[in-house]
Amino acid sequence: MAVGGDQEFSGPREFPTDRSHADEGVDGGGKVLLCGYYGEHNLGDDALLEVLLSQLPQGWEPLVTARDQAMVQRRFGVATTDRRSLRGVLRALAGCDALVLGGGSLLQDSTSFKSLLYYAVLIGAARLQGKRVCLWGQGLGPLHRRRSRLLVRSLLPLANAISWRDPASASLAADWGIEAPAGSDPVWGLAPRAWQGRGGPIVLCWRPVAQLQGRAWTPYLDALDQLAASADRAVLWLPFHQDQDQGLLGALHAEGLVPSRLMERSREIAVDDPAAAIEQFAGASLVLAMRLHGLILAALAGAPCAALSYDPKVAAAAKAIGCPLQVLGEGANPSLAALWESTLDCPPLSERVAWLRSEALTHQHLLRRLLSPEG
Repeated sequence: MAVGGDQEFSGPREFPTDRSHADEGVDGGGKVLLCGYYGEHNLGDDALLEVLLSQLPQGWEPLVTARDQAMVQRRFGVATTDRRSLRGVLRALAGCDALVLGGGSLLQDSTSFKSLLYYAVLIGAARLQGKRVCLWGQGLGPLHRRRSRLLVRSLLPLANAISWRDPASASLAADWGIEAPAGSDPVWGLAPRAWQGRGGPIVLCWRPVAQLQGRAWTPYLDALDQLAASADRAVLWLPFHQDQDQGLLGALHAEGLVPSRLMERSREIAVDDPAAAIEQFAGASLVLAMRLHGLILAALAGAPCAALSYDPKVAAAAKAIGCPLQVLGEGANPSLAALWESTLDCPPLSERVAWLRSEALTHQHLLRRLLSPEG
């Protein structure tokens, strides 16, 4: 069920939605702990939580792990617990009937091995207490350490139900003897918008990345400068992760990297939630995204888009959408400005977006089967 750029696609399909040894659904309802990277001022994680909450079967009361608990409570109207306190999360788990690891790549050690241990403890504690465990729309890895791979291989059989967000994760799990369905990223489950951005601004979802340090930014900023000037478009810098991306324009300008005429056309904008981001994308003539979920939300808004990939997950999404792709660290395409110009005001194929949205139904079916009494 690959979603590469040259993969054939068709209309909505249904796929097996749980592992062959998953238990029957829980009768009635109860309380479910939703564990993820929520409340971190990242619009992508907010979008994942929005989709996950919408897919919970009736009768299930969510309790959400969050860093900025006040923001999550205000925005989603849910109870929260401090995700940074493992002791507090374990206390919260004790009062719940199920555990859902919701979206993203939580089983990885790029952040730290300690982060991986955090989720391992939660999964182990849930199973020891006889609670259901669901890995919902997860990415698997990267797992750089041998001990990380051994740990995750021992964790996966403990899950009652698993759905992967990409074929690469499903394939790695299958190599370890765990067969589970792969869909597209759960954020494709958000409602699409009608694009109205012909002649509109160029919107950027750019972030600091290891591949772009100092003058390594120059080819991309020069291509953007050339495009914005030739097409006479404003350039809006949209910080998708407030804590990481905000101020990038000012930082690059302070380093003397932003061409003067590009600086004159540029301004940073603030959006508070995924809906506001989609609104900006729907009015854009082109979205240039480094952020995975920025790229997905742009396509959901029907906007022309192109990707700058710092991570294979971004490249995979770009190929699935069928939009232009530049892999960072491989040397900038000398025709990048012309490539972006050819994409300006040319939205992605609606059939591809519809297909990717149908693939995301995998996660909804899995969750509802596990938690619904009729499952």
